[in-house]
Amino acid sequence: MLKSPSQLWQPFFDRSGVVILDGGLATELERRGADVGGPLWSAKVLMEQPALIRQVHEDYFRAGADVGISASYQASYDGFARSGLERADITALLQRSVRLVQDARDAFWDVPANRIQRCRPLVAASIGCYGAALHDGSEYRGNYGLTVQHLIDWHRPRLEALVRAEPDLLACETIPCLDETTALTRLLVEFPDVPAWVSFSCRDGEHLCQGDPIADAVQLAQTAPNVVAAGINCTPPQYIAGLLAAAREHTTLPLLVYPNSGERWNASRRAWEAAATPLDWGQAALRWRDAGARLIGGCCRTTPATIQQIATALRPLA
Repeated sequence: MLKSPSQLWQPFFDRSGVVILDGGLATELERRGADVGGPLWSAKVLMEQPALIRQVHEDYFRAGADVGISASYQASYDGFARSGLERADITALLQRSVRLVQDARDAFWDVPANRIQRCRPLVAASIGCYGAALHDGSEYRGNYGLTVQHLIDWHRPRLEALVRAEPDLLACETIPCLDETTALTRLLVEFPDVPAWVSFSCRDGEHLCQGDPIADAVQLAQTAPNVVAAGINCTPPQYIAGLLAAAREHTTLPLLVYPNSGERWNASRRAWEAAATPLDWGQAALRWRDAGARLIGGCCRTTPATIQQIATALRPLA
């Protein structure tokens, strides 16, 4: 039976008032030597180095994360098929992404001291936006030129495969536009017993990357009865306070934030540009919590050390 937001998050809120999310996955894999340069990005590592993905997940749990997010963000049937894989093999890889997080979580939870200090972490299956699979930076633009129905049909097979792996929830993330939000909220109704969050990529302190107001986006997200949180991810940290202020008056859902480091992805050059935003992540997390965020973590170019800073600030006795 579907857990309400309070049922899902309450054990974490009771212990420390917040839920701590993990940090960047693909960029952390790259930092450790994995090749994520092709169109499959971190999904390629699912085929080649699954043990490395599992290790990164476990390191995030040890750093303080209450939720681990799977390496399925850029994984899609279309993308894997272009690499020559058969449909059954693609399904198996999608489900492997969830099981790697589950295995890492279980290894973490097998340590008796962790059971004393922490709540049992959750496993989220990443549902990356359509633009992520295009591998051209569209998750930071939107403007796909597709109908809502086309987006529903494109997302459905991946959701079906990931749900069968039994994650604790779905992380619909880096959504740049209202059309894709509409598609996902309609599609989530087909999976009524699986909780989900919806998080948006934003271009400034008020708008999604395509230009839609964040207030409209969080209002739309909560129309799906199984959405249990909404907020912002893969957005520069300097915009988070404004986005929280714009969002919090328009939803009763817990708000989540997991910004990137502040660097900008240049899709044509396949490179990160500009310097990371100078930031004390612990102090920033405290400000975001005080501004209304209840789930806090990091996205691209953040690391287990980033999450440890956040955890130390938000859960000082852990």
